[in-house]
Amino acid sequence: MKAYLWSDGEPLPTTRRARWRRFAERHLPSVVIYLMVLTLVAVVLYPHMVVTVPSGDVGVLWKRFGGGTVLDPRRLKNEGFNLILPWNQVFLYDLRLQSFTESYNAISSDGVSLTATIIVRFRLQRDAVPVLHQAIGPNYEQVLVQPGIGSLTREVIAQYTAEQVYSTARQEIQDKIRSLVEDRLSEKMMEHEGEESYRVSMRDTIILYDILVTGIELPAAIVAAINRKTEQYYIAEEYKFRVEREKRESERKKIEAEGIRDFQQTVSQGISESYLRWRGIEATLQLSQSTNAKVVVIGSGKDGLPIILGNVDTPAPQAGNTPAAAPEASHSFWPLTLSDIETYLYRIIRPESKPEPKAEPRSRQPSDRPLAAQPQ
Repeated sequence: MKAYLWSDGEPLPTTRRARWRRFAERHLPSVVIYLMVLTLVAVVLYPHMVVTVPSGDVGVLWKRFGGGTVLDPRRLKNEGFNLILPWNQVFLYDLRLQSFTESYNAISSDGVSLTATIIVRFRLQRDAVPVLHQAIGPNYEQVLVQPGIGSLTREVIAQYTAEQVYSTARQEIQDKIRSLVEDRLSEKMMEHEGEESYRVSMRDTIILYDILVTGIELPAAIVAAINRKTEQYYIAEEYKFRVEREKRESERKKIEAEGIRDFQQTVSQGISESYLRWRGIEATLQLSQSTNAKVVVIGSGKDGLPIILGNVDTPAPQAGNTPAAAPEASHSFWPLTLSDIETYLYRIIRPESKPEPKAEPRSRQPSDRPLAAQPQ
C-alpha cells in the first residue's frame, strides 16, 4: 500500500480532473449558448457602440437619456476609436479648411443682369462646434453660409456698373464682400436658454479666410460692346502717343535749326568774298591738275572765276546789247598749262596791278601755244 503525502488513499490530481470533466459535461452546452448570444449581441451592437473619428474631424456626443447635446468642449470625441452607449449618437464635424463654390445672379447699377461665381474658404472653431450643432446643425453651409454670402454679393455688385464688374472692380468687390460678411457674422448670435444657456457670436464659430470672385458672366452683346469700347480707348491712346511724338520731333527739328543758324552766324563772320574766291581758285587749280578730259572757258564769270561748262551762274546776254569791250576774249583752248591758269587767276585777283615779268619759257612749238594766242 502506497502512501501519499496529501491524501489518505486516493491521488488528489485525478479527483480534480474528474470533477472538471464532470462540470464541463454538465455546463458546456449552456456556456456555448451564452457565448453565441454574446457574440451575436456584440455583432449587432458594434456599429452603435463603436465610433471611429477620422483625421481632422471631431465628434459631438448626443445622449438620448442624458440631456441631449453635450455642450462641454472637453467631452468632444477626438480622432480615433471611441466607445459610446448604443442609444447615444456622435455627429462628426470637419475642422479642416473647407471651401464651396456657388453662382449667384445679380444686377449691376446700370441694370445689366449677370452671374457671379464665388468661392468661399472657411474653417470651424473646435470649441464652438457643440453650440453650432445644437443651434444650426450639420447642414450649416446651406442654412447659414451660402444664403448670407449670396445676399451680400448681390448687394455689393449693385453698386458697380457692368463694365466695372467685368474689368476693373473685381478685387474691390471681393474685399467688400468679405468685409460685409465678417460684419454680419459678428452681428448674428446663437442663443439658447435653459439649464445651459449661451449666447455665442457667429464670428466666433466660423473663421472666414477669403472670398474669391472667380467668374463674371455677362450677356454676349454687353461683352462685345465693352470689348469694342476698350479697343477704341487704346486706339485713342495710340493717337495721343503719335501727337506727342510729333511734338517731340518738332521740338527736335526746332533745336536743330537753331543750332544750324547759330553755326552759320558764327562761320559767316569769318567768311568773306575774297576767302570764297580764293577757295574757288584752289578748286580750279585742282581741277586743272586732274588727268580727266575737261573743257575750261576763260571769261567773265559771276565771281571772276573760269566758267565750267554747264555753270548756271553765267548771266545770259541781253538781246540787242553788244559788249563794248571784253576784258579778255573768251576762247576755248586745249591743252591748258598750269602757268597760264596761274597768270590768269593772278590778274583776276589783282586787276589793277600788272603781272611781274616772268622768265621766258622754253620754246614751244606752235601747236603748244594756247588757242587764244593763235591768230584767228
